Amino acid sequence: MPSPHRIDRLTAADFPDAVKGLAELLVDVVDDGASLGFLAPFDHEAAASWWRTQAPVVADGTLAVWVSRDGMTGINGTVSLAFSGKPNGRHRAEILKLMVHRDARGQGIARALLATAEAAATAAGVTLLLLDTRTGSTAERVYAADGWTRFGVVPGYATDPDGSLEDSSFYYKHLDTPVAPAGA
Repeated sequence: MPSPHRIDRLTAADFPDAVKGLAELLVDVVDDGASLGFLAPFDHEAAASWWRTQAPVVADGTLAVWVSRDGMTGINGTVSLAFSGKPNGRHRAEILKLMVHRDARGQGIARALLATAEAAATAAGVTLLLLDTRTGSTAERVYAADGWTRFGVVPGYATDPDGSLEDSSFYYKHLDTPVAPAGA
């Protein structure tokens, strides 16, 4: 059975039109206690403002953003992939802001978004991915089940939206090196 959710990479041209939906998603996950770098109270305008600041890096290609949509509610998930701009780091990238709306969880959207970002990273020649998440979060189970390796925990690394210090777990994943096309 085909998934009722569609995953699309946002281009620089369509990114501004997605900001409202991305902001609604970000507010939902922060309101639900996700540790994404924001503190409560967190409103739609603050979320939209933050997303708008990402437009230049989406435009220059150093940040790739995908959204999951369904036919009824619009954007219900997102993930970003930040490419390293350092000459000695072009083989690595970082997974950022993997989010799924509370009403859409349990449908495999997080795994589908993560797989999409991993495939794009592989296609871009990236062989190492990194990410961090709150220790003990549901996201940790997703990453562990998907072959990510936890390499450390930093106590009190970030705060929850209420300002409480939380530990963060750091993960990496090695990707298969893409095969160069014949004649390349």
